[in-house]
Amino acid sequence: MREPVILTKGLRRTFGTKADAVEAVAGVDLAVEPGSIFGFLGPNGAGKTTTLRILTTLLPPTAGTATVMGHDVAREPAAVRKRIGYVAQSGGSDPRMSGRGELVMQGRLFGLGADEARHRAGELLDALDLADAGDRLVGTYSGGMRRRLDVGVGMVHRPGLLFLDEPTTGLDPQARARLWDEVRRLRETGTTVFLTTHYLDEADALCDRLAIIDHGRIVAEGTPAELKRAIAGDVLTIGVSGAGDLVAGMLAAQPFVRESSFADGFVRLYVDDGESALPAVLRLLDGHGMAPSSLALHRPSLDDVFLRQTGRSLREQAA
Repeated sequence: MREPVILTKGLRRTFGTKADAVEAVAGVDLAVEPGSIFGFLGPNGAGKTTTLRILTTLLPPTAGTATVMGHDVAREPAAVRKRIGYVAQSGGSDPRMSGRGELVMQGRLFGLGADEARHRAGELLDALDLADAGDRLVGTYSGGMRRRLDVGVGMVHRPGLLFLDEPTTGLDPQARARLWDEVRRLRETGTTVFLTTHYLDEADALCDRLAIIDHGRIVAEGTPAELKRAIAGDVLTIGVSGAGDLVAGMLAAQPFVRESSFADGFVRLYVDDGESALPAVLRLLDGHGMAPSSLALHRPSLDDVFLRQTGRSLREQAA
């Protein structure tokens, strides 16, 4: 079995003073296998970016250990930086430079010779479908083009591991889909990708494996299919105008209900067979003189996984 490209044990990061401390990362254990797309899924403020900044040597940990590409991030930061690429949320390309010029400059900063840097810039512009715009100023690029260029900047020195922090935030659906294709292509060439996101569909579509983080702690980890399979059966969501706890308790007592919860005006039931449970639920509510304001039946999603682990909906928080 190959060694993980990222391995953390008890990773912590605290901000503030002893009297007023905030633990942004609260004991994170991770093992990321090479050649995979690993996702860090969670709401804003959950600790995703702080963890990523520790792994990229931009922030020292308060406690715990982390090795990246076989090197300790605290003791060997220079060795880590040589072997990784990093694309921040805000990007960093100079709008006054051409896309080609930006890539050549970054290649030179990473120690490439002049000819090699120019050759590598051409390769990346072709791979990222930016060849026709390579000699235009970055300031004239669309948001999707800039983001693809950011990925190129992170890849100019051929790192074995690329960190992407919220790579598609603010992009339109077409630009997001295009960037997803680029991320998949990186995996196909052997690059390991570690990305943070709060988009459920992005984590589901891209990630070979993912960890769900909330309040600085990992609350679930596995493949998207494994995490959803842990919630067996179907999910029935019932909108109630009042007495939600009473409704949840009444329905939880039914033999066809595995689990139930009530939050934000909705009762959620986890059942074996949603199609047979739905009419039974309606009969029960009608028998008690209750009429639901809404009903929805669906297969488990990553949002259901997050809700089950935290009691909150990631989809609603992102909105």
